[in-house]
Amino acid sequence: MAEKRIKKENSSLSQELARASRSPARFQSGPGLTEELVVEISRQKDEPEWMLERRLRGLELWQEKPMPAWGPSLDGLELDRLSYFVRPNAEESRYWKDVPTEIRRTFDRLGLPQAEREALSGVGAQFDSDVVYHNLKKEWKELGVIFESMDVAVRKYPELVRERFMSRCVPIGEHKFTALHAAVWSGGTFIYVPSGVEVTVPMQAYFRMNSERGGQFEHTLIVADEGSTVEYIEGCSAPNYTTSSLHAGCVEIFVGRNATVRYSSIENWSRNVYNLNTKRAVVDEGGTIEWLSGNLGSCTTMLYPCSVLAGRGARSDALGIAMAGVGQQQDTGFKAIHLAADTTSTIRTRSISKGGGRASYRGLVQVGPEAAAARSSVSCDALIIGSGSGSDTWPILRTVRGDSELTHEARVGRIGTEEMFYLMSRGLTEDEAIKMIVGGFVDPVVRRLPLEYAVELNRLVEMEMEGTVG
Repeated sequence: MAEKRIKKENSSLSQELARASRSPARFQSGPGLTEELVVEISRQKDEPEWMLERRLRGLELWQEKPMPAWGPSLDGLELDRLSYFVRPNAEESRYWKDVPTEIRRTFDRLGLPQAEREALSGVGAQFDSDVVYHNLKKEWKELGVIFESMDVAVRKYPELVRERFMSRCVPIGEHKFTALHAAVWSGGTFIYVPSGVEVTVPMQAYFRMNSERGGQFEHTLIVADEGSTVEYIEGCSAPNYTTSSLHAGCVEIFVGRNATVRYSSIENWSRNVYNLNTKRAVVDEGGTIEWLSGNLGSCTTMLYPCSVLAGRGARSDALGIAMAGVGQQQDTGFKAIHLAADTTSTIRTRSISKGGGRASYRGLVQVGPEAAAARSSVSCDALIIGSGSGSDTWPILRTVRGDSELTHEARVGRIGTEEMFYLMSRGLTEDEAIKMIVGGFVDPVVRRLPLEYAVELNRLVEMEMEGTVG
């Protein structure tokens, strides 16, 4: 069922998934990162020389660049004890029945095959460092749509990948963790939509990080040619361990002239995961990028999807929700870089802090000298539940032009006693009343998702809210 696909792993489901996913790895690197490991990753993937060169450049920059001096503490992230490359005992397949039983059972319990049958044009599934399943429905293949794992795309479509991979969208040396990603990336999704093709049904990839002290570094590259349309959804999860794990994926999106891309992600990592993702889109003339982001789980998240509005009339719409509970820091936001005239961006975020958790908005809107009549609207709403919880807002709006129209508003509130009294006087318990208020608070985000994913996100939020009272 769709509700189960990215379901919060409570104790019973977590135990079932752990039993289902005990499949020995065919290769697992030792702790730490070395040049020998980077070369071995490239060798095992049979990559062209240009990709190995980029990996080695990433390693060089990783060693040079400092850890971030801002944002949440990363002191608990034991980088020298992580396994950076873990290959499951499975080859990539286009047939679900060919995926090894133990791994297939894990995804079955998360509802993945059911999702493909019911609502998706294409599905990918990744287990630790490797994609184990990838398939695109025939009708889209016949229109020239490409939906492959990144490992396959690097070898099969170099003319589409080479000039775009970690160059003008997300440079290798953007920061320490993009450099790390460049060195050890593995798996992920490549999508190409030809000019004029409208993919009317979403594509999805699901990423499962299963190894203790593991790292997952999938790379997603989406290319939407002129006048095309595509929607892509990513879901993520991991089992609970007492030791730290790292997720440092990268998403690069190229939106062509008058094209539209909607990218949605529901990230439901376990509480031992540091989620340090980098996502960016470059949008050409008349193009539109839509970001929908749901961040739950993880001990620490630092995630700021960015839109570079490079062509006249380009548009970015960003909508996000973050929830921080006990021991969690959700440091999230969006960025919009206006480089051309008549560009527009909107950013809407909603965060919930409870049980001592802290949710922060960190965003940037920047208008360049060529961006005449640029417009941007930013709105941040935060809901704080219980004592000891907190919320911060750090918006930055910059322009060098006098004809820009930039607005920002932020609201922070707590659940009011009058609201609670009204709902409880209608027969709701205190816990039910809080869940209803929270449900209304996140509704603007939830309603933008396809129905089955809206149900999913509502379910996750409800499960996060369990035990809030008392």
